[in-house]
Amino acid sequence: MSGTPPAGTITLAGKTVSRLGLGTMRLTGPGTWGDPPDRAQALDVLRQAVHTHGITHIDTAHAYGPHTVERLIKDALHPYPEDLLIATKVGLEAWPAPYKWTPNGDPAYLRNSVEGSLCRLGVERLELCYLHRIDPRFPLAEQVGTLKSLQSEGKIGHIGLSKVSTADYQEASKDVAVAAVQNVLNIHDRYDPVQELCRDEGIPYVPYRPLDAGSAARDGALATALAWLLQLGPHIAPIPGTSNPQHLADIVRAATDGGAP
Repeated sequence: MSGTPPAGTITLAGKTVSRLGLGTMRLTGPGTWGDPPDRAQALDVLRQAVHTHGITHIDTAHAYGPHTVERLIKDALHPYPEDLLIATKVGLEAWPAPYKWTPNGDPAYLRNSVEGSLCRLGVERLELCYLHRIDPRFPLAEQVGTLKSLQSEGKIGHIGLSKVSTADYQEASKDVAVAAVQNVLNIHDRYDPVQELCRDEGIPYVPYRPLDAGSAARDGALATALAWLLQLGPHIAPIPGTSNPQHLADIVRAATDGGAP
């Protein structure tokens, strides 16, 4: 692996990784469904992120494609560098035509999703596995309890939460040690009380949509948007996404210029 970690490092799921991660939802096809229109370019983005730019935190999900991106990650990067953290998410079911996501917290579905992610990524353990969405049809304790059981079996290393409120976090943390929280936060959507809670608890906060689905870049505020996030504290680890190698290079340069401690 080459390159200096953009914007410094953070301890996430027991590993020291780059504070700037790579979100991978945009590597799927049109409408975030199916294979990418240019598979070779998608593989190139993943390889450049890790081997050229020094990004050691890749974020993905069972639902991206669905399954497509986890397979791309394996094809691009396996066998994985020792210092690479691949985080994935389960608990969101993808439906085509029209594309939509539906929370599914059925314990059997969560278990099957973890087993599938293990196979697609080619690993024996998911080092960081988020509950992608809370399903209101099932008690939260049952959903995180399923992940905790899989953790006890050695199939999950650390458990995270995604798109949660402070009340959700507090309820889940009664049953599991929450390793990270992933919520929306960006220069256009600036307040999330969970970010402050994570800061106070010393837990990594992983903003998704850190560039507001690209609108910050279109506004010419790429460096400003990333610098604003990173200055919130050392617990912040944004995961901007792209399917374009040049855009990836622009993101890394902006984060390096504006976020290094």
